[in-house]
Amino acid sequence: MTIIPTVVPPLPTKNRWHRLLAPGDAFTWLAKGWQDVTVQPMTSLCYGLLIFLASVAIVGGLFRLDWDYILFPAFAGFMVVGPILALGLYEKSRCLAAGLPVSLANMIFVRPQCGGQILFVGVLLCLLMITWMRAAVIIYALFFGLVPFPGLKYIAPMLFTTPVGWAMLIVGSAVGGLFAAFSFAISAFSIPMMFDTRVDALTAMGSSMALVWNNLTVMLTWSAIVLALFLLSLATGMLGLIIVFPLLGHGTWHAYRAVAVEAGI
Repeated sequence: MTIIPTVVPPLPTKNRWHRLLAPGDAFTWLAKGWQDVTVQPMTSLCYGLLIFLASVAIVGGLFRLDWDYILFPAFAGFMVVGPILALGLYEKSRCLAAGLPVSLANMIFVRPQCGGQILFVGVLLCLLMITWMRAAVIIYALFFGLVPFPGLKYIAPMLFTTPVGWAMLIVGSAVGGLFAAFSFAISAFSIPMMFDTRVDALTAMGSSMALVWNNLTVMLTWSAIVLALFLLSLATGMLGLIIVFPLLGHGTWHAYRAVAVEAGI
């Protein structure tokens, strides 16, 4: 007579993506980022100045070409590609932790451990930014029709004093939030990971998404800090980027180190 063994539930497995992090740890990353800024501060500030000058040149080009209607989506797109622009700041933080000398030249001409794989992520982030900018134009057209963009002087009353404007803001914010959430999830840790280890682009992006999802509370806090500081820098006419961008870049490196996983995952 055959006896069927008792079925038992599977043994619990450890979630290798989860880290014991609290929301307050996001402020610790920011504090460590500030410490890196204050060590040889001219290197970080010069890096931030380069980002500021590039941003001013791009915004000036948009006005010169009468493309001011994509200015706000372009600002949102900057946050999408921001992690790839901060490679030099990761290099400085890595060198400081390893006790190696730091120079602006090394920060500008960095060599990621993954080689050209990081270009794949960079291209994907740029495509996401372009797609979001195109989606913003389409959303505007869906709500206001083929009406020329009235200019920055009149866009605020159009958006905040009309029902159609409020509807467009709600839909646009929802669509933009989806783009932002996806880009943040795939880039929050993938760029530092590819800079630090020899890992392919798809593995890095998948790992980044898994780490963000399984540490959602602290990552939501970190994303709120990033957004608040970025909006603050915009309120200063982007001049605040000289300090804010290095601060967030160094902070991102410490966020990555706090959840660092072995290469090859």
